[in-house]
Amino acid sequence: MSAEAMVFLFGVIVGAGLLFVKVFFVILISDLEVDYINPIELCNKLNQFVLPEMAVQAFLTTVFLLSGQWMATAWNLPLVAYNANKIMNGKHMFDATEIFRTLGQHKKECFIKLGFYLLSFFYYLYRMILALVNDS
Repeated sequence: MSAEAMVFLFGVIVGAGLLFVKVFFVILISDLEVDYINPIELCNKLNQFVLPEMAVQAFLTTVFLLSGQWMATAWNLPLVAYNANKIMNGKHMFDATEIFRTLGQHKKECFIKLGFYLLSFFYYLYRMILALVNDS
């Protein structure tokens, strides 16, 4: 198995994990909308995943950069920059006192990231299969 295949196998595994986390976010936000969960519980559950998700995304982009996968790096760089901007502005965590006011924005962001992670997962899967086929 080539290094390229290993990098994209790692990308598939990490992409699946990020996809799972975003589905979890969407489910919890939907639960808040129908009053199955209160805002404090929601924020406590989601805030524990916010920084790790951003760190894993940045790490994956760094792995692509160091392995010379320029297309994958270019694909992931805007999201890393967006996440870094949110952290620098202090707007990366969910606030229980303002969650109902910003719920639409959070929901929109979750769906956009969910779509991004879904496309990324299939791109990494395609590139992994392509690398494996080229090896043999």
